Amino acid sequence: MVMLKVALGLMSAVAAFSSVPAMAHGQEIPNDLERCGPNAKGPAVLVDVRGFAAPTGKVRVQSYPATKAAWLTKGEWLTRIETDVRPRDGAMRFCVPVPHQGRYAIAVRHDRDGNGKTDISRDGGGFSNNPRLSIFNLGKPGVEKAAFEAGAGVTKITITLQYM
Repeated sequence: MVMLKVALGLMSAVAAFSSVPAMAHGQEIPNDLERCGPNAKGPAVLVDVRGFAAPTGKVRVQSYPATKAAWLTKGEWLTRIETDVRPRDGAMRFCVPVPHQGRYAIAVRHDRDGNGKTDISRDGGGFSNNPRLSIFNLGKPGVEKAAFEAGAGVTKITITLQYM
């Protein structure tokens, strides 16, 4: 009888744990700034994106686990927010939830004409920690340069866009 109660208790715990939604790879989400507001519990990253060269096109913000295998690899991003560019004073703000505290990296792309294609001579980009972009790294810094620690609450970062 005791073993049955223990087994039922373990099954209940597993069921409760598995009912907590996990953040899947490739999840497109809206930019819900309330998730980073004063009553937010996190974990989340409040990203200020600055330096838009034009108030046109689309902006895409993607979060990644800070691993070499996942960083900037197609389909390995955790969340994506894509929206029209509507900067105020050359800046926009995004709330990016993360599954738990830990190491992450964020990539931002400004598609100036909104055509969905990268035009290295017109479009801009940036990464967490603002590593310098150059033709030598093809605009893709290593994960060690972009990785940061997200805490249990709301972590604030600023990304400054760069244009070639």
